Amino acid sequence: MRCLIIRIARAEKTALLARLKFTQILACLLLFAATPTLSQQSDSTGFVNLRDLKTPARTDIVAELYQQECAVCHGETLRGGAQGTPLVGQDLQHGNAIIDIARNSSEGFPDTGMPAWSPVLSEDQIWALALYISEQRQGTNLDDFRYNAPLVVPEGVIKSERHDFTIETVIQDLDPLPFSIEPLPDGRILLSEKRRGISVISQTGIQSDLISGTPAAFADSFDFVGQPMGLGWMMEVALHPEYESNGWIYLHFGDRCSNCNEMSSASGQPVSMNKVVRGQIENDIWVNEETIWESPKETYTLMPEIAVGGRITFDDQGYIYFGVGMKGPLEHIGVQDLKLPYGKIMRLHDDGTIPLDNPFVEVPNAVQAIWSYGHRNPQGLEYSVERRQLWSSEMGPRGGDEINLIWPGLNYGWPLISRGVNYDGTPIRFGEILGIKFDPADMIQPIVDLTPAPAVSSFIFYQGDMFPEWNDSIIVGTLRASDLLRIVVEDGEVIQQEVLLEDIARFRDIEVGPDGAIYILLEHDSGGQIIRLTSVSGRALAN
Repeated sequence: MRCLIIRIARAEKTALLARLKFTQILACLLLFAATPTLSQQSDSTGFVNLRDLKTPARTDIVAELYQQECAVCHGETLRGGAQGTPLVGQDLQHGNAIIDIARNSSEGFPDTGMPAWSPVLSEDQIWALALYISEQRQGTNLDDFRYNAPLVVPEGVIKSERHDFTIETVIQDLDPLPFSIEPLPDGRILLSEKRRGISVISQTGIQSDLISGTPAAFADSFDFVGQPMGLGWMMEVALHPEYESNGWIYLHFGDRCSNCNEMSSASGQPVSMNKVVRGQIENDIWVNEETIWESPKETYTLMPEIAVGGRITFDDQGYIYFGVGMKGPLEHIGVQDLKLPYGKIMRLHDDGTIPLDNPFVEVPNAVQAIWSYGHRNPQGLEYSVERRQLWSSEMGPRGGDEINLIWPGLNYGWPLISRGVNYDGTPIRFGEILGIKFDPADMIQPIVDLTPAPAVSSFIFYQGDMFPEWNDSIIVGTLRASDLLRIVVEDGEVIQQEVLLEDIARFRDIEVGPDGAIYILLEHDSGGQIIRLTSVSGRALAN
């Protein structure tokens, strides 16, 4: 990525930023903030602070290309025109897949009056248009994050392929940016809110005061290109598998500090990095805290915690796994570097010690906790005891959302390969920037490819008595698409997929309660919510 540094007026700067892809904006501005000689050219104060820019949501350059080249035939809203058929709301005659749309656009159908676009547009432009059309068919837009979309929880019985179920609202009016829920054995629920900390939801749906003494959560978030950003957020709260006997609760959060490294001192701004601790709650107080994992202060950065992973899971052999996402100074920096923690899934003993069989313990200077690498933004992380497998859900850029089976020591590709593209429609070519020569065949491909990207979020492998016909199904939420999906995978292939809930809200977290009910954490500007899915009959229904 090239970052052009020029002296421009603030109004012109805002207009320019609106046309750049999101990660390009962040990369350039964070570079300004971290480098005094460059930052002097960025504004009168000497540093760019994202909080001060108030930059609006970016313009979709690919949508503009569609309006320029395609709308005259297929309509401005893709619903058809005088010369062309609708591209949304119905099956396409020559195939619905992105590859079909791209091929058909490139080759055309001269006999029916559709020209071939390959002489006019580049292969990359045609692919970007095909992805845009697929996004519109899915109902997602680049500039709509669904934070304030109408939120209506369905009433009555909801039918699905295997079970009918109902939805009950457990609690409303939470902070708009919650992150994690963890059902307790007694029916209460631990809750983490990014900007507030940890609280407990009672069996009757009453939120407690914040648990005192936990690591700090910082509330000074800000909006940037339509997304809330921040440093020092609280993320996952998770129970030790033997919680009822040892009381251990684990927290994954953004550890924030000021003037603690060169980047912070040069920019005059705080920096942060993922950190994992454990402790216990006694009389509503966090006690007996122990550090499970932290990174050297030199790795703390200005990158906001919008794509840092933050999840935790445990296996049945005494190991903890957690994901660190896009936290480097630039989106592509360090993900392929074993000396840095960015873009990695980590594995430790549950007390934080390094397992001797971790794949890189004998590699000089490598982060010894690394289990796998090449991850962009692992939004979900689950260990399936029944399968004895570790899985992750991961956000790509524009397209390329994935659900992956995680193997030790293997490379999952980012930022060298992706089934998505940059937000401006250009292909992913960070290998050229990094000077890394690679063979895509050496990198692990996803089991579930979610392109166009719904903004995949947290997930579970369901196991419980409430929905027996869903056992071993993946129940996964989405943010931008606002859907809840059920996916069945056998022998590395998706054999079934259905939408359980459609166009509801941003699904932030999913967990299973002691009785097998499914608890879901919703994120919304009007206030977060926890809802509970229960089976109408508690048994499988006839198909």
